[in-house]
Amino acid sequence: MFRKGRNALKFEIIARDPTTRARAGLLHTAHGVIETPAFMPVGTAGSVKGMTQDDLERLGVQILLGNTYHLYLRPGHETVEAAGGLHRFMAWPHPILTDSGGFQVMSLKGLGRVTEDGVEFRSHLDGSSHFLSPERAVEIQLALGADIIMALDECVEYPSSYETTRRATQLTGRWARRAKDYYERTGIRGSGFGVRGERARDSGFGTRDSENAGSTSSVKRSQEASPRNPNPEPRIPVLFGIVQGGIDRALRRESVEQILDIGFQGYALGGLSVGEPKGETYDVTEYTAELLPWERPRYLMGVGTPSDLVECVAHGIDLFDCVMPTRNARNACVFTSEGRLAIKSARYARDEAPLDPACRCPVCRRYSRAYIRHLFQAGEMLAAVLATQHNLHFYLDTMWNIRQAVLSGDLVSLLRRVRTGSSKVSHT
Repeated sequence: MFRKGRNALKFEIIARDPTTRARAGLLHTAHGVIETPAFMPVGTAGSVKGMTQDDLERLGVQILLGNTYHLYLRPGHETVEAAGGLHRFMAWPHPILTDSGGFQVMSLKGLGRVTEDGVEFRSHLDGSSHFLSPERAVEIQLALGADIIMALDECVEYPSSYETTRRATQLTGRWARRAKDYYERTGIRGSGFGVRGERARDSGFGTRDSENAGSTSSVKRSQEASPRNPNPEPRIPVLFGIVQGGIDRALRRESVEQILDIGFQGYALGGLSVGEPKGETYDVTEYTAELLPWERPRYLMGVGTPSDLVECVAHGIDLFDCVMPTRNARNACVFTSEGRLAIKSARYARDEAPLDPACRCPVCRRYSRAYIRHLFQAGEMLAAVLATQHNLHFYLDTMWNIRQAVLSGDLVSLLRRVRTGSSKVSHT
């Protein structure tokens, strides 16, 4: 729930990898500290499918992503606001990021139309008509009350023509300014916000010691807070801008210049992992991240596989989200240190090994491949629950290993193992 007050975001860079652009940091929000780089499980409708909030805390989840489009349509942002905001509504006292809803709207083939004013679309639930403008997207997200909210952008599919991509890139810039203006008109003047004319600079490349470095995870530190007791000190969400431009370097630079001229507290890279070749994903991520201010958090939207996480952290990315660990789990595909397993395959019918012998998650400590395959074959709900728990653990453990490699100054060794195929990524 939005309440005017103090802006709560602070980003500390506590270590820099000497051979890559990777960094480890602490992202301070109103609901806790996020140790970066970090992976955000996707809680589309206010929940991660198959997981309770207790499950997520035990796994070490630091921050969740909520989907504005789905929460707007059901149960409605007014309902969430009346319940005290998304944190109280879903009993999650830790950080939350909400997207703008634009990607989902634009993914509705035949149900959405983009104009200068915003996006007209029909609900996939009942066919009702709706309109999402940059201002409306911010308004809805303020009502939801996440810690980090996103400006509305237009994401084009791959492949798209240069003219289509250019038009969407420029529209994203105009929408970003409208979103920022509306955000400021609501009375938000948070400390450090409203920075104009930012330009990427490397003055912060040196590591900075922090008494919080190596401390207990932010999830454990913040568990004393109750989701039923609102924070007595008003804290306001922070607004991130989104860079578009497809795979065109010139358009990416143009988009960065537009977004930096407006000024945001964090920056997201959108429009990737939409079907382009993997090499293009990495190249565009590297190119774009180098144009962004070193001292601001960077969020790569919708990416990706465990190996993607390693590659893109090396390019200086701090936050990730992806449906892959949860969606794949529901479709009987699990991630392991030796690659993916299609667990419904007949080859696992009598396999008494855990999903991943190198994994320490509760699922691998207790259940066999044969049993989990049986659950999928029998249509048991527990199958997807166990696979989801394992996949999320794998992603979170992968990210923990990446962060430790950055802190120790040796990400290049992990990167080399991933590129040679000897790690998928490893558990340590």
